[in-house]
Amino acid sequence: MGRTLGIDVGDRRIGLALSDSGGILASPLTIIEHTTEPADIEAILKIAQEREAERIIVGLPRLMNGDIGPQAQKVQAFTEVMRSHTQIPIEYRDERLTTVTAQRLHQESGFKKKNRNNRNIRYDAMAAAVILQDYLEEMAANKQRENKL
Repeated sequence: MGRTLGIDVGDRRIGLALSDSGGILASPLTIIEHTTEPADIEAILKIAQEREAERIIVGLPRLMNGDIGPQAQKVQAFTEVMRSHTQIPIEYRDERLTTVTAQRLHQESGFKKKNRNNRNIRYDAMAAAVILQDYLEEMAANKQRENKL
């Protein structure tokens, strides 16, 4: 399957996660502090190239009823610009419930409150990892179903 880069686009930071080469496990990678759209896209695509990502999964923050709200529209606009600068396939992944999961995992990981900067970095990258892990698990389940047919 190759490596896949997961992205959680926020207004202040962009969390990144990376899968292993077998496409089984997603791990938090890093964050990019938002500066300008061109600089953010350049940084993401540089990491994707360095890490030999064959696919990019972007979390799409739909409203709880499934509609596309203002934040999802921002993410789509950002992603479309990024798509125009790379040949790497980019897909969206519904991230409605990943924030809750990322917060729970973050709390369970035992980070100390005194280091808020590290906590924010880990949280944003953790959210990207949750988005990516959901995608990887769905792909594995689809492959397993295909093999049974």
